[in-house]
Formats: sequence, C-alpha cells, structure tokens
Amino acid sequence: MEQVDCVVIGAGVIGLATARQLARSGRDVLIAERAELIGSETSSRNSEVIHAGIYYPAGSAKARLCTSGRDKLYAYCVDHGVDHQRIGKLIVATDTDQVDRLSGIAAAAEVNGVKDLRLIDSDELAELEPDLHAEQALLSPSTGIIDSHDLMSALRRDAEEAGATTALRSSVTGGSVAGNSGPRSSIVLVIDDTEIACDAVINCAGLSSWDVAAQLDGFPATSLPPRHYAKGNYYTPAGVKVPFSRLIYPIPVDGGLGVHLTLDLGGQARFGPDVEWVDHVDYQVDPSRSDAFYSEIRRYWPALPDNTLTPAYCGIRPKLSGPGEPAADFLIQGPADHGIPGLVNLFGIESPGLTSCFAIAEAVATHLA
Repeated sequence: MEQVDCVVIGAGVIGLATARQLARSGRDVLIAERAELIGSETSSRNSEVIHAGIYYPAGSAKARLCTSGRDKLYAYCVDHGVDHQRIGKLIVATDTDQVDRLSGIAAAAEVNGVKDLRLIDSDELAELEPDLHAEQALLSPSTGIIDSHDLMSALRRDAEEAGATTALRSSVTGGSVAGNSGPRSSIVLVIDDTEIACDAVINCAGLSSWDVAAQLDGFPATSLPPRHYAKGNYYTPAGVKVPFSRLIYPIPVDGGLGVHLTLDLGGQARFGPDVEWVDHVDYQVDPSRSDAFYSEIRRYWPALPDNTLTPAYCGIRPKLSGPGEPAADFLIQGPADHGIPGLVNLFGIESPGLTSCFAIAEAVATHLA
C-alpha cells in the first residue's frame, strides 16, 4: 500500500489554495482531481467577482473568511501578477420601497468589517452611470473582478513549487477511516484502484464532497449535512453595448444575490445568475429562462432591448439550505465534529468561496494542527 502524508481531493480554487497552504508548511501533498483540467466545475462557473463581504450574517464563517480572504486575495494577485481589477459595484434600490433596505445592508456590512461603503443619491448616480435607473445605491469600491483560471494556475504553480503533486484524471472511488482509537494513518483512500494510506485527507470535492465522504467506510452517516443544488444561469446581451463601467447588483433575493450585471476583464457583460433549484448536475442553459431576466434587468436598465439575451454558461452552487430556508453558512468539518483524525470535509462552499480561498485554506490547516 502506498503512503502519502496528505491528500487534497479536488483541484478547484479551494483545493488548490489548501494544497498550497499545506505544502508551504512542509507537508507532502497529493492533489487528486478526477477531471482532465483543474477548476473545471464550480470554480470556473461563477461571476469571477472578488466580494467585499457585505451580505453575510455577523460572526458567520462566510463573513469572517470573506473579509479576511478578500485582502489576502488582492495582495496575492498583486504579488503574483494574477489578472484582476478593483472595478467596484453598485447595489441599487430601484424603487422607494427598497431604499430603507440599503441602510440595513450598509449597517450589516460595517459589522463585518466592510468600512468603505458609500450611499449614492440619484443625482450622483446619474453622473456615475447615466443609463442606470435607481433611487439610491450603495457603492462598494472593494468589490473587484478576477481571472479565476489565472488564479488557479498560480495556486497550482505555487503548490507544486512547494513540493505538491497534482494527479489529474484521478478519482476517489472508495476508502475507509478509523475512529479516534485508530493509528496515525487512519485513512485509506482508493484512487483509481490504488490504495493509499494517508495521515490527512482534505475533502474539497465541491458538488461531490458529500459523495466522497459517504463512500468512506466508517464515516458516520449522521455527520453528512443536507445537500441542495442551486443552478445559476448566465446570459450575455448580443448586438448591444452595455453602458456600465461598474458591476450592478439589485437587492438580494432568496437563494442568491439577484440577477446582476458583471463584467469580465475583457469588458464582456453578462447577466445572472438566477436561482434554479435542481436535483442533479446539468450544465445546459435553457434559453427560455432568459424570458424572466428582462423584467428583472429593466428595473435598473430600462433600455435593455427585446430578444438580445443569449445563453452564456451556468454554474451550480453546493448548498446546505434549500428553497425558502435561511441561507446556511460554510461548513468546515474537522475531527472534532466527526471523530476521524486527519479528515477535514468542506461542505456548502458556495459564494464567497473564491474570495475566501486563502482564509479557508488557513482554517483547514488549523484542523490538522
């Protein structure tokens, strides 16, 4: 049987940041990724936004890890030449009934450590974004955009330079765990029919984290949290120039942040994501779902022409809460939670996971200390 100090399952942005953290601390790390490429699922199917940390409940892991991770991410991008831009965003109240909610959002954000939000009235909005319809808005100058693939390539390079090994097309198909009375190498993984004994396993499999944990013989089923999938569809406007220079976000909705406008580093605009609750992974975008986008977008951009939105791509959020339920927090589940030495499971790492990747990696390391 082969022996490895530490296996990180999943080469998305969280897995790569975690592998980098552990390798740089001196651990022998194997990154096992079932796909042919790194970051080909959730990590590359999002808005590529660096979030400021505005919306999350005070004291939550999302709030703490986002604000801490945001600053670490910006610093990393500067130091490593990762393509990004502090483009800023506007959270807009499109009618008088929504104006009061802006102050509540700003107050919650300040508790989270976001100190730079500024209320913008309609006159200033007309100067900043002449084509935007809104009564008032909050300006978030700390919100940015990033090339997620550039980031993941840099993280992989850092991890491998620190001694980590990346194994693509390598699926975890089973394994077993011992409880607290087991030996130090208490975890055995089966990766493509090869048994590997591990001192530590970090389950960063994203949408499949539940499946990975469940197939480990000896892992307590009672430690598996609920699983929900929220699909988010994105559409691009064809044949029309989007006249905004900042990200535009409506007031948040159940399950997400509403149909917002984001811009990539090439200036391409896209609208989304919506919230489509699904029970399986499917990356097909239904063109007809764009019909509901027009009314949402026209609340802040009335000039959007008819029949211009075309399917772009979609992502699926791995969620711990379902429709109509309060939004769940990140779950970083360590040995104190499930009783398996050396095993850390990451469940429900949705937005702001990319922004939080460095802070999440540090949190994982504390479970192995």
